[in-house]
This record gives sequence, C-alpha cells and structure tokens, in this order.
Amino acid sequence: MLSLVLPKGSLERATLELFDAADLTVRRASDRDYHAYVDDPRIDRVRFLRPQEIPSYVAEGLFDFGITGRDWITETGADVASLGELTYSKATSDPVRLVLAVPASAPWQSISDLPDGIRISTEFPSLTRRFLADNGIKAVVTPSYGATEAKVPDIVDAIVDLTETGSSLRRNGLRILHTLLTSYTELIANHEAFDDPAKRAAMEDVALLLRGAIRARGNVLLKLNVSAAELAAVADILPAMTSPTITSLARGDMNAVEAVVPKRGVNTLIPALRAAGARDILEIPISKIIE
Repeated sequence: MLSLVLPKGSLERATLELFDAADLTVRRASDRDYHAYVDDPRIDRVRFLRPQEIPSYVAEGLFDFGITGRDWITETGADVASLGELTYSKATSDPVRLVLAVPASAPWQSISDLPDGIRISTEFPSLTRRFLADNGIKAVVTPSYGATEAKVPDIVDAIVDLTETGSSLRRNGLRILHTLLTSYTELIANHEAFDDPAKRAAMEDVALLLRGAIRARGNVLLKLNVSAAELAAVADILPAMTSPTITSLARGDMNAVEAVVPKRGVNTLIPALRAAGARDILEIPISKIIE
C-alpha cells in the first residue's frame, strides 16, 4: 500500500534499530543495498536515500512517506505533511542543532559582531543565506560537501553545521556563536497520500508503533509482591508513569504491584523496594509503550 523512504548515512543505524524495536524490521540483502522491504501489509516498497534528498522526493510523490530531519525540510523548502517528530538522532534522543561556529579565538561574541564579507562554509547554503539575509549580515556562503569543520580558518572564517553534542566542534577549535535551528528527526508524508484516508490511517499506524518504541526506551516494567502492611511504604518509593497497578492476591494479606519505571536508577530502586518489604521482584524489558 505504502512506499517508504529511509535515510542513508548517519541516521541509518538508529533508524533501523527503531524500526526493529517497533516490530517493523527492515530487511535487505546487505547494508549497502538501497532496496529493502518490511514484512508488513501496509508497506510494499522501501528505499534508502540521502536524508537531504528525501523531502523533495516525498513532496513530488515519488514516495508516500519517509524519515528525514527538520533541517533538510527547511533547507529544501519542500512542501510536505508532517506525521510528527520522532525524538531520536544519530547517537542520542536529543535533537541536533544547526549552528554558526567560529574559531575559539575569534573576537566575535554575537552574530551582530560578524564583519561584512565573512566567509562561511555549510552543507545548508539556502537556509544559511536566508538566515543571514534576515539578520542583515553580508557574507560569502560556499557549499560544503563534507569535512566542513576542517575548512576553518584556512579556507573560510566560519561554518554553519550540525552538532548533537558540540564535542566535535570543540575538538576542532571551534565555538558556537548562534543556533539557527533545532532539528528532530521527522516522519513526513506526501500531501496527496496524506489526504487518502486509507493511506493516512496506515501511515498513522506506523507512526504510532515508532513513537511507542521510542517511548519505551529507557523504561522497564517492575513487578513485585508485597504484604498489605508494607504496601504503603513500597508505593511511596515506587515511581510510575501514572500510578502503580495494585492487585490483591489469593492470599488475603498480599498484593501484586506493577509499575513502569526509568531504567536509570533501577539499580538503587530495587534494593530500596526490597528493604521496604517488596518480594519476588521482577525487572522486565519493554519494547513499546502506547498511550
């Protein structure tokens, strides 16, 4: 029913892991293959392309929907429908930032300090030129085709580039002067496909599974038994997404308790629950959480 395009390159591994967690495993002959398939009746064609190409191809109707970054949607100006953000990136769940970076030793402290004629290299020339024009900055913008950070200071004075943590910029002697855009990965759709009720329902099903897999990350299910006398003490220290599920057991003075809790900190939580009276504690991985 649907044709899907996924990002090749830096987002590829994280995207494949997400689809696998959502029970939408992408299968292909090798990791160099641009053609793939998903064993799901809603998806009949899958291709891998560079993320900067995806917005335009989806807008043109070559694919029904796909995954790319808000940065590339803005750069290309593609007219696409959005099925929402998917809060993951190459290495973390944080968004990436498109930033203007300058040498750490440069005297400029804000974009208003930038001199006329400053040379800027970027993989986002259209977005950068619009930003500079909006702020009255006269600059020479040259497209970059990789290794953008290496061009400072011998070739250009500054760069506009993506960063997730900023560590690579710092290693290259650069500091961030301004953030142009904060970008999450996004699920986008062709307008005509989005307006088709059957296709839209299928795309929203896929989006639901992907968001459920993202929401499950970093959480586990704790199950435990506790006596009625110690229930309040256990419940007080047990975090949960809403509130714990408590069920009376056949043995009248015992209760079964279930709660979804953050994985981070469970190493100290379990001993605390045990000390408060919890017994038979189980920690269970979660693949999806659907609200």
